[in-house]
Amino acid sequence: QVQLVESGGGLVQPGGSLRLSCAASGSIFSINAMGWYRQAPGKERELVATITGGGSTNYADSVKGRFTISRDNAKNTVYLQMNSLKPEDTAVYYCNAGVFSRPSAGWGTYWGRGTQVTVSS
Repeated sequence: QVQLVESGGGLVQPGGSLRLSCAASGSIFSINAMGWYRQAPGKERELVATITGGGSTNYADSVKGRFTISRDNAKNTVYLQMNSLKPEDTAVYYCNAGVFSRPSAGWGTYWGRGTQVTVSS
């Protein structure tokens, strides 16, 4: 089985920073793209940032210049550095990854269970 576990969420004041981490574990042969999504109450889950296996990144317009996605392939981990946080960034943040697993010998998309980020004064 493949599991993704997020960590690093919490409560911060507007203008503050948080660093989220997501570690993948299990029967992993390789990981392609990884990304972060978020979902606020009453809203659809939306893309925040993605990073390919080669390091190419994409960001939602709302977070460009404030958030940075990165990865450590040796650790099967993706990070999201969030700076200049705003109240509208408040949401549950989910990790996503495309994984080629050993037992299935195929690609699958996996999600973490989320970590809460609250930006409030």
